[in-house]
Amino acid sequence: QVQLVESGGGLVQAGESLRLSCAASGRPVTKNIMGWFRQAPGKEREFVAAISTGGGSTVYADSVKGRFTISRDNAKNTVYLQMKSLKPEDTAVYYCAAGPSMPIATMQRLRAYDYWGQGTQVTVSS
Repeated sequence: QVQLVESGGGLVQAGESLRLSCAASGRPVTKNIMGWFRQAPGKEREFVAAISTGGGSTVYADSVKGRFTISRDNAKNTVYLQMKSLKPEDTAVYYCAAGPSMPIATMQRLRAYDYWGQGTQVTVSS
């Protein structure tokens, strides 16, 4: 079993930055694809970013490409999401997820992930 705990959320103004962290426990996630998803009020959970096991491959939603960066530190069993130039439409609960090794094309699929954290709230004011 893998437990995921997100942190780093908060209230910021448009244009500012935040870095989210996702700490994994229970076992190493070095062989897991790691992803970030988000869910705004009244909307479905959507893909944000994902990273391969070794960190060499990443994929982003078009809405965050160029502003968000996903990274991982396997020695710390932790995944990060650096968010820059935040917009009010980025306001959501952000979830970390872990899944088995999969093709890049599958990384955006919510159901491809086995483990989920409880989420951290990000609020961007205009």
